[in-house]
Amino acid sequence: MDQEAKDLLVRGAAQLGVELTPAQLGKLALFAAELRKWNRKINLTAITTEREIALKHFVDSLSLCRAVGRGGRLLDLGSGGGFPVIPFAILHPKSEAMSVDAVEKKIIFQRHVGRLLGLSHFQALHARGEELAGRFAEHFDWIVSRAFSDIPTFVRMALPLLRPNGAIVAMKGQGGREEAETSRPALEVLGVEIRQVLEFPLPFSGDGRSLIVMGRKNEA
Repeated sequence: MDQEAKDLLVRGAAQLGVELTPAQLGKLALFAAELRKWNRKINLTAITTEREIALKHFVDSLSLCRAVGRGGRLLDLGSGGGFPVIPFAILHPKSEAMSVDAVEKKIIFQRHVGRLLGLSHFQALHARGEELAGRFAEHFDWIVSRAFSDIPTFVRMALPLLRPNGAIVAMKGQGGREEAETSRPALEVLGVEIRQVLEFPLPFSGDGRSLIVMGRKNEA
């Protein structure tokens, strides 16, 4: 990652309230280099320039910190090339973080990055979300997705895996609030409520982003 992209990443993260250490920045830069190298052989992402990776993948992923704290167990459903789970694991190396994706080549890449960066509490699993309930019932404090599916489908998949008092976070774009409002009747049937909708512009591009935070009704 060139210096311009690193500077954008540091400044963009700071605008979201995230202060990157030199060690964290170094790991993100190495992640970016591996992403670009592997992407020449297998299709991991359509975002390929260093600037785009810094802003549209890394800064976007780090925005999750507005809704998710350190500690606990985090699951990223449909994680693709490792977003937001690997940037989260770099920031919070002592938090347990699991990535799940149905595309095996993407999980192989994520495992490689996890080993390369020494992310000892990170695990990448090749599976479909629907297959997890038997092994990980009520296991996770945070379940997140980044443009993985519509909100009700994501919540139906996540709910059996969520610990009591845990939270489900859907990372959405410009129309996140409208999608959340439209989803309320389906969420009501599932016994889930929308706790918070965080809306903000992505640094530098100004693209709209939303974090839809949900949980079971009648829980703190």
